[in-house]
Amino acid sequence: MTRFDAETAPVDEDPGTGSPGPRRALLEAREVPLGGVRAMSVYRFLPQRDLPLVGAWCFLDRFGPQRTRMRVEPHPHIGLQTVTWPLAGEVHHRDTLGSDVVIERGALNIMTSGAGIAHSEYSVGDEPIPLDALQLWVALPEERRHGAPDFERHVNLPELDLGGGATATVVVGELAGAVSPATMHTPIVGAELRLPAGAVVDLPLETAWEYAVVPVFGSVRVDGADAAAEAGTDAAAEDALAPGALLYLGDGRRGIRLRAGDEEATVFLLGGEPFGDEIVMWWNFVGRSHDEIEVAREEWEAASDRFGHVVGHGDERIPAPPLPHVRLTPRRRRL
Repeated sequence: MTRFDAETAPVDEDPGTGSPGPRRALLEAREVPLGGVRAMSVYRFLPQRDLPLVGAWCFLDRFGPQRTRMRVEPHPHIGLQTVTWPLAGEVHHRDTLGSDVVIERGALNIMTSGAGIAHSEYSVGDEPIPLDALQLWVALPEERRHGAPDFERHVNLPELDLGGGATATVVVGELAGAVSPATMHTPIVGAELRLPAGAVVDLPLETAWEYAVVPVFGSVRVDGADAAAEAGTDAAAEDALAPGALLYLGDGRRGIRLRAGDEEATVFLLGGEPFGDEIVMWWNFVGRSHDEIEVAREEWEAASDRFGHVVGHGDERIPAPPLPHVRLTPRRRRL
């Protein structure tokens, strides 16, 4: 595994007062070879050593762009929602609810684990195909994480005109008054923003929420604190972003300005109300304690009814890895 651990970036300065502004940090993804039955690599943006969550978003992988044959056998989840946002290729999703769908560009597929669910993911066909997608997890709050599993598919998602030819698809949650039909359980946003070459977009944000920007294609520059925009000057802090990085923007912002480079750019915006609980995250599980994770692992290994049986599969499944020899502890942010 090649790992890039980012250092905490300095706090922005408000150019009008000299006082600390919203936090921001540029964090690099790390390449993670999944190996085994998956036999492919991904780029992991979340969690980071210093940043376990952005709002309720607790996990973000990009698998691709690559040409590969995906075969992810049945595996379990607890305490989270999976949000799959395809960029290229088709993936066959099956789960223990009986869902049997092909995941493709433009369609949102969101699976809510509740207390337990299992699913499989196969690329369509028997030969390697071009594949590219964002795979995200959202931590479920206490009142929902012990409930029943669910699966939703949405193909009619709200579109925003950002001006200058730039547009946004609101994948989950809410952005600038546009609300996705996907069922979420915390105040949140996930949106794909598309900017023509040279476009400049002023994007409104919720000041009480925290945000991050992840470039997908092309490069963008992201201006800093909104105090600079109020002063009518260029932002005091501006980061140039290209695929492979995540810019954490913290909270306290009424908006940001995105500037595309010489080519069109696509970025994914993550945000939400800061999550109220510390989480314990291990393998495919999001819980609150070591003991809770340990019980879930034992029940998966014992083929408990808790996780059910994935439609269309026999006995094949991904075994749980061994737990570490130390107790799992909550992931604590250092940003």
